[in-house]
Amino acid sequence: MSQTSVLELIRSDIAANRGYPKSVVVLTGYRIAHAMRSRKGIHNRVAYLGVVTTYKFLSEWLLGIEIPAATQIGPGLRLRHGIGVVINPAVVIGADVMIRQNVTLGNRRTNHDCPVIGDHVELGAGAVVIGPCQIGEGARIGAGAIVIHDVPPGGTAIASAATIREKPVAENLEPRDCTTGPAEISPAATIMIGSPYGITP
Repeated sequence: MSQTSVLELIRSDIAANRGYPKSVVVLTGYRIAHAMRSRKGIHNRVAYLGVVTTYKFLSEWLLGIEIPAATQIGPGLRLRHGIGVVINPAVVIGADVMIRQNVTLGNRRTNHDCPVIGDHVELGAGAVVIGPCQIGEGARIGAGAIVIHDVPPGGTAIASAATIREKPVAENLEPRDCTTGPAEISPAATIMIGSPYGITP
């Protein structure tokens, strides 16, 4: 990868992440580390180790965003918030993809059975895409969706909505007159009140 192409990729990432300085910093570090990773020669390898160590410390340790230098990512990646994003090195990501916070892209059974994300795909917050699946161009993965199969171009993967259950009605909880003395407490209630860990005090 030439120096010119690296600069073009950085410019495309900056344009795609205006107003998100954290994303710009992480993606700029990724582009530089990714470009240096393929260079040959002992001096380049030493330089790469310094760059990738700095990049990993900044992105993973400080910002909580795991985008390995080995991952193949097309131009214009839109990283929204970014915290909690985890990507396997074998994942392939196309151009103009949007990734929101807490997204996981990874393997399922072997180290390299990872998804291929097409161009213009949007991944909602908390989405999980694992295994050797193809996410077609322009597809949308909803927040919290877990995807293990192919999604066709323009398709949408939607997570099941949360099930709402009403609070169970407590039995035999009649109002007591507090002026007549302390209420009797059952042994079970004593355990719950006396110790939050369920251990008899």
